[in-house]
Amino acid sequence: MRLFVFARHGQSTLNVAQIINGNPHRAVPLTARGERQARRLGEQLRNIELGVAFCTRFPRTRQTVQVALAGRPVPLLEEPSFDDIDVGALDGTTIGEYGAWKQRHVRADRFPGGESLDDASRRYADGLWSLLDRPEQRLLVVCHEVGIRSMLDALDGAGWRRVPNAIPYFFDDNSIRIAAHRLGMCGRLARAS
Repeated sequence: MRLFVFARHGQSTLNVAQIINGNPHRAVPLTARGERQARRLGEQLRNIELGVAFCTRFPRTRQTVQVALAGRPVPLLEEPSFDDIDVGALDGTTIGEYGAWKQRHVRADRFPGGESLDDASRRYADGLWSLLDRPEQRLLVVCHEVGIRSMLDALDGAGWRRVPNAIPYFFDDNSIRIAAHRLGMCGRLARAS
């Protein structure tokens, strides 16, 4: 059975400041706590032989993987499909401002100068399909809270939930396929009618 392990990056400096970051070119490092979380993730995964690991274009995901897998010969690839939401002009605003904007809009509305939540869901679906095409049996993906939350919601419909930093979530082929299909449909049915 193939195994797909997803984890959110370790705590970053902007998590502490409660600032939104949707720009992958902005250097946002892990905090000391985030580094400890990444080491704990590595301990949780140390007995799993990983064929490949993925990070996003955001430095905090790469740093998390590098700390978690320190000393292990696991290839690390960058996968933009799992990037955080491009919030455009809301980059650098507070979580409260981001939440207020979301309350006044629907999932299909694009963030000013960015993408919509539906766009991001379809992008995540593309990333999941690409993982299914890979030959490795055990894959690690370190990405962002919204991506993992979207996958979990696509699978169980439970809705909004917190995704803790650097905690592994395990999926098999079937669950990845179901999540990819459902995320890929986001907004398409509404636009077709």
